[in-house]
Amino acid sequence: MKVPVTVTRLPRGPDGNSRGFDLNTPRGQALGFPGLSASRVDTEDLKRSQKVRAVLREHYLRSLLAMAGKMVCFTMYEKGTVEARFGTSDIDILNFQVYDLQTPLGVQKEALIRCSDVISYAFEL
Repeated sequence: MKVPVTVTRLPRGPDGNSRGFDLNTPRGQALGFPGLSASRVDTEDLKRSQKVRAVLREHYLRSLLAMAGKMVCFTMYEKGTVEARFGTSDIDILNFQVYDLQTPLGVQKEALIRCSDVISYAFEL
């Protein structure tokens, strides 16, 4: 059975280079910290939030390991789907390296798929 896996990306930090986000942004407020500055956030809530994010990241990285060498069906924007044998991803998980990419125009022996173009992917466990 193919299991769809959504691609989760961590937002850029307040300085533009780091991962994470500023708790004063609309996203930070939507996560349950409305009207609070970063210094006044309850440390227990922050620790719990960080633990949940760490678990989600670990699950995502394990899914990347599980699909190495397997045929993966990628759902792309504009309702396009392509299949390929998964190779690896770069360290920032911005690109997937795939083999035997089957597209409507033909088969590419090797290719890079930008993660920003992928909505979800599915593969047999």
